[in-house]
Amino acid sequence: MFRPSDSGFRQKLTGLTLKGALYGSWILGVFPFTYDSWTRKLHRSKWLIAYGLILNTALILLVVTNDTESETPLKMQVFHRNALAEQVNGIHDIQSLSMVSIMLLRGFWKSGDIEKLLNELQDLQHRHFRHFSFVEEGSHFDSFVMYKGLSIVLEILSMLILELGMSPFFSAQLFIGVTSLCLMILSVLLGASHFHLALAFVYRNVWTVNRELLRLVNKLANGETVKSERVDYLLNLYHRLFKLSNRLISVYDYQMVMVMASFLIANVLGIYFFIIYSISLKNNLDIKIVVFIQALVINMVDFWLNVEICDLTERTGRQTSTILKLFNDIENIEEKLERSISDFALYCSHRRLRFQHCGLFYVNYEMGFRMAITSFLYLLFLIQFDFWNL
Repeated sequence: MFRPSDSGFRQKLTGLTLKGALYGSWILGVFPFTYDSWTRKLHRSKWLIAYGLILNTALILLVVTNDTESETPLKMQVFHRNALAEQVNGIHDIQSLSMVSIMLLRGFWKSGDIEKLLNELQDLQHRHFRHFSFVEEGSHFDSFVMYKGLSIVLEILSMLILELGMSPFFSAQLFIGVTSLCLMILSVLLGASHFHLALAFVYRNVWTVNRELLRLVNKLANGETVKSERVDYLLNLYHRLFKLSNRLISVYDYQMVMVMASFLIANVLGIYFFIIYSISLKNNLDIKIVVFIQALVINMVDFWLNVEICDLTERTGRQTSTILKLFNDIENIEEKLERSISDFALYCSHRRLRFQHCGLFYVNYEMGFRMAITSFLYLLFLIQFDFWNL
């Protein structure tokens, strides 16, 4: 399917990461498509949809019926000390299970749209962008794919450490509960990664268009001839990428809002419980502080990767307008070529690559910082509200 064109070590590792995400999604039933290598098309499979619904429903039921987390000594101490913490934890559990269910159901419901999106992205990659020589030094594509794959692995390991670190003894119920919980979280993370990986390919293709525009500028500066049809061709590719990015947002907006909110809520409640455990109950921190910090850091890294790919694509889209301004420094451009460049610049000024979730907020570095600061403020509000019980 989507393979990097180069054969270096980084590209091989990127290809391995993409294959791992693909096969893992198939096994966990969150990618209900079959791939026809002859036509290079994805086809939605009703059997895989049924398999995914049955498997993930079973995982959710196993998590609900084998909830050993709330019975651990650490949680029992916190809940006995602070009744509000128990109520907040119960609400968070309901929110988490609702988020998982809605994400998976919406993924299956929108599978027809996802099929068309991925097929169009595959068509663009095979028919157009595979002819460009891709040089990785100027792009962050491989780095993002590898970091995203690593973050998923770290999230699962963090969950295992967190669950086993809070349990004083091992049992069959604990094994079933932890295994089903990790598989359920893995399904959610892989489902969310489909959006980010698809967006990473959009970013790389926009970056390739920018590099080609720079090449044309250099040719003109050296006195060589550039045909207007080439600029029109790049404008058509940019237009298709813009439409594709908007459709990606419309399909995945609710899922991504819920995932980002879950990361922030988990960090707020984690710090809140830790304050009660360490300060109110005056317990020794020992190894538990390491378990807590690693979970907090990995959550924030994964959250920031979600922001990173959107901001990176947005900045690359702004660079397109900057590159087009370089044509103004070239003298004696033929009229037809100048008109094509003006059309491209006008399109970029009215169609900017920006990623707005649910019509509420744009996802970029600025909004990421605001969300992180807001979550910290909510933690302060929670502590102030329950100050006398701490």
